Amino acid sequence: MRFEGVGLSVFGATAVVVVVLAIATVWLFLTNPIVVATAVSDGEITPFIRNLASLLVEALAGLLKYL
Repeated sequence: MRFEGVGLSVFGATAVVVVVLAIATVWLFLTNPIVVATAVSDGEITPFIRNLASLLVEALAGLLKYL
């Protein structure tokens, strides 16, 4: 069995997820810096993750409106 195609597919999917998370994180840094600064200074990552998840859900909902 050859796994080159599967390996490339997994790599591609992982790369897309990483890029989307990186862009969402930068967007969150730019639009809501107080939450990010508080999360970093307190060491509490929950508000940051909550806002990041909210941002991704809003983006996905906006994307699904067009489909």
